[in-house]
Amino acid sequence: SLSLLALLALLCCGGPGAAGQRRKEMVLSEKVNQLMEWASKRSVIRMNGDKFRRLVKAPPRNYSVIVMFTALQPHRQCVVCKQADEEYQILANSWRYSSAFTNKIFFAMVDFDEGSDVFQMLNMNSAPTFINFPAKGKPKRGDTYELQVRGFAAEQLARWVADRTDVHIRVIRPPNYAGPLMLGLLLAVIGGLVYLRGSNLDFLYNKTGWAFAALCFVLAMTSGQMWNHIRGPPYAHKNPHTGQVSYIHGSSQAQFVAETHIVLLFNGGVTLGMVLLHEAATSDMDVGKRKIMCVAGIGLVVLFFSWLLSVFRSKYHGYPY
Repeated sequence: SLSLLALLALLCCGGPGAAGQRRKEMVLSEKVNQLMEWASKRSVIRMNGDKFRRLVKAPPRNYSVIVMFTALQPHRQCVVCKQADEEYQILANSWRYSSAFTNKIFFAMVDFDEGSDVFQMLNMNSAPTFINFPAKGKPKRGDTYELQVRGFAAEQLARWVADRTDVHIRVIRPPNYAGPLMLGLLLAVIGGLVYLRGSNLDFLYNKTGWAFAALCFVLAMTSGQMWNHIRGPPYAHKNPHTGQVSYIHGSSQAQFVAETHIVLLFNGGVTLGMVLLHEAATSDMDVGKRKIMCVAGIGLVVLFFSWLLSVFRSKYHGYPY
C-alpha cells in the first residue's frame, strides 16, 4: 500500500522528468530576463568568463548570441579592433532600437583582458573575431564570420547574421555631419575666391588644375577606394603566430586599405612617367633636358609597372606570366 501511495504521489507530481523540465524552464527564464535587462541598458553586453559560460555556453538556451571577441585596451594596440567595434555597435544599436526587437538574438562582447580564459577555452588566438552561438547545438563552420573576406562593415555583418539566424536587421547609421560641413566649407572657399577675384576668373579655366583634379579622382577610384568605403576592410593583417604584417591580401576577392594606398602610389608613378615621356616628346626645351626627362619617364614606367605586376601576381596565383 505504501508503494502504491508513493507511485500515486509521483504521478500526481508529474514525475522527475516534469520536475526537471520545470527547473530548466525556470533557469531559461532567468537567463533571458537577465540578458533582456542588460540589453535594455547597453546594446552590446560585455561578458567575462563566468557570464560567457553561464549565458552562452551552458544549456538551456532558446536564443542566439553573436559574440565579438576583441582586444580594445590601448596597450593591445589593435586598431582593427576599434574599427570593428564601431561597426558592431552600429549593428547592435540598429537591432536594439528596431521595432522588430525580440529576445531571439543578443549581441555580446568578450574582451581579452576581461575574459582571457574564454579565448583559451575556444583556442582563439586572433582578434577581432565574430562567432554566432546558435540557440541549439554548437557553432558550425559558417557560424564564424569571415572577417578577412567580407570586412567588418555593419551591413556585411547584418547579412551574415540574417544567414545564420534568420533575423533581418536594417542597419541605421547615426547622422554624420562631417561630409556636409566639408562641402559647405569648400563652397564657401570657392565663393570667397570668386568674390575676391570677381574681375579675374581665369583660374577657373586652368586646364592643368582641372586635369590634376581629374587625375587624382581617377587614381583614387582605380586603386579601390570605393570598395573600401563599401566593404570596410581592415587596414592590414598581422599574423598572430609570426607577428608578420601583411599589406597585400592574398586573395583576388578582397583587399586591405593599405593595399589600395600602395596601388595608388604605383599607378601615380606610372602616370608621372607617362607625363614625363609626353613632355620630353612635345616640349621646346633643349635636347639634353628632353633626354633626361625621357630616361626618367621610362624608368618610372618600368619600375612602378613591374611592381604593379608583382602585386597582381601575388593575388592571382597561377596566372601565366
